[in-house]
Amino acid sequence: MNKICKSFISVLKHSSLDKTYTSAAVLGRNLSFKSDLSLDKIYPKSRLQLYTPPPPQSSGDKFSGFIPINKLEITYSRSSGPGGQHVNTVNTKVDVRFKLAEADWIPEKTRQKLLTELQNKITREGYYVIKSDLTRSQQMNLADALEKLRTLIRQYEIEAPAPSEETVEKLRKRQEKAARERLFIKRQRSQIKADRQGPSAGDL
Repeated sequence: MNKICKSFISVLKHSSLDKTYTSAAVLGRNLSFKSDLSLDKIYPKSRLQLYTPPPPQSSGDKFSGFIPINKLEITYSRSSGPGGQHVNTVNTKVDVRFKLAEADWIPEKTRQKLLTELQNKITREGYYVIKSDLTRSQQMNLADALEKLRTLIRQYEIEAPAPSEETVEKLRKRQEKAARERLFIKRQRSQIKADRQGPSAGDL
């Protein structure tokens, strides 16, 4: 133990104070320990720095999948989903809301289609709300809500093919058949009610 302390003190005396306080700089090569599973050995060509790539560029009327978090209003609340007593103490439910008319990160054509199809689900202030309480994790619920939003945008981005003449004819016959059945049931009910009534004064 005394030898290790003397070696440590000698290394401190001869080491420069400008160096970073790592195990290799302070203890020296003989006394330091580095795992074989360290990042610089597993990824020798990596810079080992956090890197945030730039958002992908949207091409024309195609949605790139990028959703800017700074343009969303995200709130957290108590969840009613699975989790037992955990849901009563942690805000895991996620509400993601944004103004659909001002969402310039959605292609114009797709945004107009969403405004038309989702007009009954948009609040008076113009917000569209997506909720998620799928898991007990706040971040997982946020990821689930964002994935729901991506799926919704891509769903309305696809142009539905025009129905064929055979499909239109089948739909027309189906509607006519449903109308005939509805009128038949209505006449039956009307006849049953008429049979329940007693004879009038003219019939006696």
